[in-house]
Amino acid sequence: MSVRPRKKNDMKISLNKAYQVILNPLVTEKSTQHSEYNKIVFSVPINATKLEIKLSIEKIFSVKVKSVNTILLKGKIKRFKGILGKRSNTKKAIVTLVPGNTIDLSAGV
Repeated sequence: MSVRPRKKNDMKISLNKAYQVILNPLVTEKSTQHSEYNKIVFSVPINATKLEIKLSIEKIFSVKVKSVNTILLKGKIKRFKGILGKRSNTKKAIVTLVPGNTIDLSAGV
């Protein structure tokens, strides 16, 4: 049984689209612990794909991305002034960088 080689994706992304895919970096205790292992956490739109996220990070920060893991967080049902409401769903992307590449998130502050 032969294994078919993977087709290369030569997808291009504009800088404007890249900034629409990457909403903001998430800075929490857990995400700072991930930075020890060359991982950065970003908030992304719910309909963003892993390939779009990878290309956006490479375009914006000029680094090489090893892998992208995504997490879809379902919104909780909460009470707002006694009325039931629902928080919106969010999506996080954990981006693993190739060793030797870094992103300094505190530089823009």
